[in-house]
Amino acid sequence: MNADTASPAASMDRIYRYQRYFYDATRKYFLLGRDRLLTDLDVPEGGTILEIGCGTGRNLIHAAKRYPAAKLFGLDVSRVMLETAERSVARAGLADRITLREADATHFDAEQLFSISHFDRVFISYAISMIPVWRDVLPRAADAIAPRGAILIVDFGQQEDLPAAFRSVLFAWLSRFHVTPRADLEAELCKVATASELDLAFTRLYRGYANYAVLRRP
Repeated sequence: MNADTASPAASMDRIYRYQRYFYDATRKYFLLGRDRLLTDLDVPEGGTILEIGCGTGRNLIHAAKRYPAAKLFGLDVSRVMLETAERSVARAGLADRITLREADATHFDAEQLFSISHFDRVFISYAISMIPVWRDVLPRAADAIAPRGAILIVDFGQQEDLPAAFRSVLFAWLSRFHVTPRADLEAELCKVATASELDLAFTRLYRGYANYAVLRRP
């Protein structure tokens, strides 16, 4: 079974079976904008946070420390990544505040997973580019935000204002890990914003290296 025919969970488990051990140490150099997103969450006192595609749990741990009164939840399709996340959360002493579940981002049921259906903040950090049917994730995320809630997304952009050689090398390297920057992310978010009556702010960071989006429910 190859990456094209494997289930999403099996594919991600195969990719990250060994990478998970050094993922955080290496990704900090090129997953730009993650820490800006965590700062911009601006979680209300005692609020709730959901990360879709939580991976090793790195972002949830940072968010828990930044917002000590918040309750945090994370889901990921990869069992091996969640095993790493669970260990990291326990080591950080945050198991009472961070709940992790195995689920597919394209059709998860938050109520069933977490006994909570809506969250003050939902965020997706460099996961959209790894999900084959990524468009299905966006309306799910929109459905999960509470009144006056927000979705924050950061992911690879199209490198519009960076040297062509850099773009070519980066895209070739990303493809080895089944990562595909989504050229039409802004257009799809516009559709979701219209359908769900959300306000959308879309920004290109670092000369197009990353796309950064915030959708808010009025």
